[in-house]
Amino acid sequence: MTVESTAARTPRRSASTKSTAGKRTTAKKQPGPELVQLLTPEGKRVKDATYDKYVAGITPEELRGLYRDMVLTRRFDAEATSLQRQGELGLWASLLGQEAAQIGSGRATREDDYVFPTYREHGVAWCRGVDPSNLLGMFRGVNNGGWDPNTNNFQLYTIVIGSQTLHATGYAMGIAKDGADSAVIAYFGDGASSQGDVAESFTFSAVYNAPVVFFCQNNQWAISEPTEKQTRVPLYQRAQGFGFPGVRVDGNDVLACLAVTKWALERARNGEGPTLVEAYTYRMGAHTTSDDPTKYRADEERVAWEAKDPILRLRRYLEASNHTDDGFFAELEAESEALGKRVREAVRAMPDPDHFAIFEHAYADGHALVDEERAQFAAYQASFAAEEGV
Repeated sequence: MTVESTAARTPRRSASTKSTAGKRTTAKKQPGPELVQLLTPEGKRVKDATYDKYVAGITPEELRGLYRDMVLTRRFDAEATSLQRQGELGLWASLLGQEAAQIGSGRATREDDYVFPTYREHGVAWCRGVDPSNLLGMFRGVNNGGWDPNTNNFQLYTIVIGSQTLHATGYAMGIAKDGADSAVIAYFGDGASSQGDVAESFTFSAVYNAPVVFFCQNNQWAISEPTEKQTRVPLYQRAQGFGFPGVRVDGNDVLACLAVTKWALERARNGEGPTLVEAYTYRMGAHTTSDDPTKYRADEERVAWEAKDPILRLRRYLEASNHTDDGFFAELEAESEALGKRVREAVRAMPDPDHFAIFEHAYADGHALVDEERAQFAAYQASFAAEEGV
């Protein structure tokens, strides 16, 4: 499998659906200042007076490490998508196209920082040392997360949209009272930015000067709803109304995401309060494997963003700077295939989910309707065994 290709994994519209292309939406770039960008889509290094110092000492080895992180994260994501399609997982939320935002911000954190993810932060989990196989147990339905949050300071995935920002704010308020110099980072998407929990988090974090970074991955589509239908201003500008700074960064530029997140975390540790970082990126695939983005997105939009691929961008820079060679890429390709094989074997070794667990805690004291539904489901399951016996 080619680990750098986004086009290969993105569904294309068939000839039968092209006639309805006019009904599909192309997300518009919202007005506002230019993105913070340190690497252009062509892999050219550009200077920034504010953020250059946060990556000034980065070594060729560290750059190769960022590239390796993104490639392996994409390979894991591709394997998980395949496993879901083959019936091994119930659902999967792909991060395809968002690797730079996650790896850049994840590598900006310190070991003593605490991370509150949503359900798509597979790259951040990788940076925090969470075994990729552990991420898949929840999507298979055999556990509620699969890792101890306090081992890696990485909370369990949160399915309820936006609620983790309140948890992060409360935790940040707590460590501030304890006098710790660590920071908290909370991840959420553009869709979650419309949730009341996020607004409440902004209010409390500002009033209590909490050491928290709100990292919004604006991939421009909240399932089928474009960002332009949720807000009249760029998302990062919302921070102004709550009294703390916001910044928009090129979410496909791993160096810029690294630098801006380091800056925001430094502010938090220095007692300067919260920051909103909007990583302007693009969801190359479906919202989840239950979604078909060709129903609401134009092909032309996706093709334009393929040219901004975060992995290809850094590879161009590495090659132009003579920071790597063909041997590095060959070794990484072999490592990525080994990772895919390991993840596949780990998932297939997991037990099947308990099909009846959903009925166990619907009511504390039981309920006649739930009992009836359980019996109906049991009969349905038994019908498959009867068919196999024929």
